[in-house]
Amino acid sequence: MSDSAPSADDEARGDPAQLTARLSVPEMDCPSCAGKVEHALDGVDGVVDVDTQPTTGRTVVTYDTEVTDEPTLVAAVESAGYEVTGRSGEGDGEDGGHEAPSSVWTSTRALKTWASAALVAAGFLAEFLLPGLNATVGSILGTDVLLADAFFLVGIVVAGQPIVRGGYYSLKALNLDIDLLMSVAILGAVTASVAFGERLYFEAATLAVLFSVSELLETYSMDRARNSLQELMDLSPDEATVRRDGREVTVPVEDVRVGDLVVVRPGEKIPMDGVVVDGDSAVNQAPITGESVPVDKTSGDEVYAGTINEAGYLEVEVSAEATENTLARIVEMVEDAQANQTDREQFVERFAAYYTPVVVGAGVLVGVVPPLFLGGAWPTWILRGLTLFVLACPCAFVISTPVSVVSGVTSAAKNGVLVKGGNHLEAMGDVEAVAFDKTGTLTKGELAVTDVVPVGDNTETDVLRCARGLESRSEHPIGDAIVDAAAARDVDARSVSDFESVTGKGVTADLDGTTHYAGKPGFFEDLGFDLSHVHATTDGGVVTQKSRDLCERNDCLDLLEDLVPDLQSEGKTVVLVGTEDDLEGVIAVADEVRPEARAAVQRLRDLGVERTVMLTGDNERTAAAIAEQVGVDDYRAQLLPEQKVDAVQELTAEHDAVAMVGDGVNDAPALATATVGVAMGAAGTDTALETADIALMGDDLTRLPYLYDLSHRANGVIRQNIWASLGAKAALAAGVPLGLVPIWLAVLVGDAGMTTAVTGNAMRLSRVTPDLDGETDE
Repeated sequence: MSDSAPSADDEARGDPAQLTARLSVPEMDCPSCAGKVEHALDGVDGVVDVDTQPTTGRTVVTYDTEVTDEPTLVAAVESAGYEVTGRSGEGDGEDGGHEAPSSVWTSTRALKTWASAALVAAGFLAEFLLPGLNATVGSILGTDVLLADAFFLVGIVVAGQPIVRGGYYSLKALNLDIDLLMSVAILGAVTASVAFGERLYFEAATLAVLFSVSELLETYSMDRARNSLQELMDLSPDEATVRRDGREVTVPVEDVRVGDLVVVRPGEKIPMDGVVVDGDSAVNQAPITGESVPVDKTSGDEVYAGTINEAGYLEVEVSAEATENTLARIVEMVEDAQANQTDREQFVERFAAYYTPVVVGAGVLVGVVPPLFLGGAWPTWILRGLTLFVLACPCAFVISTPVSVVSGVTSAAKNGVLVKGGNHLEAMGDVEAVAFDKTGTLTKGELAVTDVVPVGDNTETDVLRCARGLESRSEHPIGDAIVDAAAARDVDARSVSDFESVTGKGVTADLDGTTHYAGKPGFFEDLGFDLSHVHATTDGGVVTQKSRDLCERNDCLDLLEDLVPDLQSEGKTVVLVGTEDDLEGVIAVADEVRPEARAAVQRLRDLGVERTVMLTGDNERTAAAIAEQVGVDDYRAQLLPEQKVDAVQELTAEHDAVAMVGDGVNDAPALATATVGVAMGAAGTDTALETADIALMGDDLTRLPYLYDLSHRANGVIRQNIWASLGAKAALAAGVPLGLVPIWLAVLVGDAGMTTAVTGNAMRLSRVTPDLDGETDE
């Protein structure tokens, strides 16, 4: 029985009567299984929405609590023939009902299959190798039953019982799926044996055994895909050591609450998201951010559930419940990723809706027309018609895309990249142009004041005091850098009132009763301030127009033509400070380019990205300097947030798919406008996780070329799986009327073989990993 909790969608709708149940249904491992579960739940009054996910064995049901309840939902699923083992991540075992792949071969279904195979082998021995033993042992409706037939019939009952049971539920749901078609094929062969006296018991028994083996292979393959996700779930420990009432106690993580103090010793996993309040250590954050080098943590630093305390002792104040921590949200988003179908997946489902009835119709015609009109033998053509029935269900074809999506998305999550939907994975692989925000993306986002140039009678302290007062209420990173620089020099702030931020330009406020401004040179020009009246001398002295006659030497520098351009050409952002009538000083702020930025941009180009563009609100000269350092093809400077959106739209008009890379907060509109929005440094950042289509959990640009390469390969794997499975089905179906494809070959190749092949091909994506230099290995 699963737990229920209000979903995010429910809360957004503000409907307290609706809850979401996440049911673990591990036996639901194919599209036809999902169809039966969905049909059963659709018949329950009060069900608002059903999302079946065969690749994860999970069903998410939104329901009206005033009409139905969770036990009713569980009963509906079980009425379709599938056991509900619990909630994802809970249930009968730690894995929420997912079995290890190795246990598939010792399951009840497997034991029945092996017993049936032994009976079929005994029948084969009696019929073909020891015919002297193959005496009549009974009859059915006047038709003799030989010893070999008896072995085959018992084998059919043993292996066929789960198949026919599944066929019954399919018929009940009016679902023309593989269980129903195989049931018809098996029962049809037995019926033909009795009706026409042509013994097809061997074919029916072989069909039952081979299909059971096929189902086991499919379950094994799907469990491999599910276990890659389970590895993410297992990152978080089950217990935590908490300090309560002056002593340490070990409790389940579900019992840890926000504000509790968790003790983490060397070598232990950090059980909850939180903030370090005592201790120093290096923490391995690779499970969350993909960083290969442990990160030093001390008091005030954030830590995440599932990361590993490498060396020192830490005390962590919990900041999120177990179900709301970063790791839990990653797992939930990865599980939900398949809900957003790719274009290819939608094509496959549309195609399958026509494929199955067409092939079933062809099977009926092949089984009936030749005997009725062409003098063909009924047993021969009925068997061929039943063989087409076996090929009519496109299981491998339909599963080819979602299993690739799950493998790709899970692989990305293990390497610090959160992809929030198969459609985003597909879109990223088709990207032709990548737009980068500058601050915090191509640069570290760690701004620092590099130059303070006072004007007139002011000193550096005067300029910083004024600037600190203006920027103290600003939320912009440049403002933070100025405040930090002033604080480092023990410069006090002035009395501030009537503060106002002018987006993309600067700030204004009254300081001690006088209106002051701080911002870009263009901000002061908009105020009507004539900056050409300000000159600076090469020895650092600065004079105003009032004493311009003193500046007749050759070592004078014009503010607009020399000082500001020189600072900007060094990649620095210039902030002017003053009033409407008097400029008090110039402050230059710089941000360090990420050391991996140039290599990441070049790697994207090597992988096939046609164009890279930097978008920034900085001035032209600063933007040009940074663009040259990182090696982007183009840049757009002096952009307001809405102008970044326009720039992305222009790129989208020129290219089929555009990715926008930013911090997920300030760049939210541009991220939403791009074909794919990619947020940097999303670990622990709610806005970034919610805004972007894809989130790089750490501040590491090397993950971007890895993401592009993985997505590109995933698209290739999906195409391979679709066309290989479709081609195999088509070739087999074409050979059936010609007598070239026996029924056992249709099962082994068309069902078991292709399902195993597409799953194995999809699992190759789990071996794609990023190198430290930004390249990818497989």
